[in-house]
Amino acid sequence: MKFELDEDQREFRALLRSFVDKEIIPVAREWEQSGRYPTEIVEGMAAMGLFGITVPEEYGGLDLDPVSFALVFEELARGWMGIAGILGSHSLACRMIAMHGTEEQKQRYLPELATGVRRTGIGLTEPDAGTDLQGIRTTAKLDGDNYTVSGTKMWITNARYANPLPVLVKTDPSATPAHKGMSVLLVDADTPGYEVTRDIPKIGYKGTESCEVLLDKAQVPTSQLLGGVEGKGMQQVLSALEWGRVNIAARSVGIAQRAYDEALAYSRERQAFGQPIADFQAIQLKLGTMATNLQAARLMAYWAADAVRQGRADAHTGMAKIFCSEVALEGAIDSMKVHGGYGFSTEFEVERLYRDSILMSIGEGTNDVLRTVVAKALVKGEASVG
Repeated sequence: MKFELDEDQREFRALLRSFVDKEIIPVAREWEQSGRYPTEIVEGMAAMGLFGITVPEEYGGLDLDPVSFALVFEELARGWMGIAGILGSHSLACRMIAMHGTEEQKQRYLPELATGVRRTGIGLTEPDAGTDLQGIRTTAKLDGDNYTVSGTKMWITNARYANPLPVLVKTDPSATPAHKGMSVLLVDADTPGYEVTRDIPKIGYKGTESCEVLLDKAQVPTSQLLGGVEGKGMQQVLSALEWGRVNIAARSVGIAQRAYDEALAYSRERQAFGQPIADFQAIQLKLGTMATNLQAARLMAYWAADAVRQGRADAHTGMAKIFCSEVALEGAIDSMKVHGGYGFSTEFEVERLYRDSILMSIGEGTNDVLRTVVAKALVKGEASVG
C-alpha cells in the first residue's frame, strides 16, 4: 500500500505550485474583485502545456494519469478556483473527443486544443435540465448534410472562447429510454444560429465566465456528430463526468488547503490578550480539525483518481466528490471564524474561498444525487466498502 506520489508527480506538483505562487496568488483577489479576465494566467497555462492534460501524446498533449490530473486542479484551486474552472471544462471536453471522436475529428481539433490555440467546454445544462440530463429539450433534426439544432444551454464555462463547444442534444426525442436518442455535436463558434447571449451573474467562481448559449435553428454539419454515430451522447458525456468528479474533488482539496493555510498564518500573527490566538485552545481545535479533514480529503481524491485509472469508478469518484466538497465548505467557514471580523472582509482571501467552496457541492452532480449514485452502485454490487 503506497501513499506517496512518484518522483514525476512530485516534480510536476512542484512546477504547478511555483506557477500558482508566482502568477496567480499575487493577483487573484484584485482581478476577481475588478472582474478582470485572467488573460496572462491563461497564456501561462498554455505555455506549460496544461490545455493538453487529457489529450493523447500523439496529438500533442500531455495525456496525464488521473492522479497528476487531480494535482493540476488542486494546485490551481489553491490559488484561484475560477482559474481551475477555465481548464476544467476544457479538459473534460478534450477527453471526450479523444475517447469518442472520429479520427478526422481528433486530427482537426485535438492538436490545437492541446496548445490552447483552441479552447472548449461542454454544453450540457439547460434552464429546465441540470441534474436530469435526460430531460434536456435541445433537439437536432437531420436535414440532408446538416442538423438543425434548437435549444438553450445554461451555465456554460468557457462559452465565449469555446471552439468547438460539444453540445448534448436529442437526435431522437421519441426514444425510450431517452438516453438512447441523445447525441453530442461539436458546434464551431462561427456556426450560423449559434450565439452566446449573456453572462450569468454569480456570487463566486469568478475569473471564468458562465454563460447562456442559444441555438436558434443552428446549422451543424453531420460530420460534427461526435463519433459519427447517433444515440451515444449520454455514454460519451458520462465518461467525461467521471473525470469531472475527480476534478471537483481535487479543486475542493485546493480550496481547503488554502483555507487552512490562511487560518494558520493569521492565527500566528493575530494577537489577543497579549499572545497569538494560535495559543488558545479554541483556535487549536479548529486548526486540528481543519488539518485532519484536509488530509483525509486529499487521500480520498487521490484514491478516486487512481480508481479511474483502473476503470469505471462511479462510486469512488462520487464518494470523493461528496466528501471533499463538504470539507472545502467546512474548512472555509472555520477559516473565516479564525479570522473573526476580518473573515467577513473582502480585503482577506478567506471570504473568496467561502464563496467558491459553495459551488463544489453543486457542480458535476449535486451531493445528494451523488449519494444515490454511490448507494445504487453498492446495492448492485458494482462497488464495495471494506
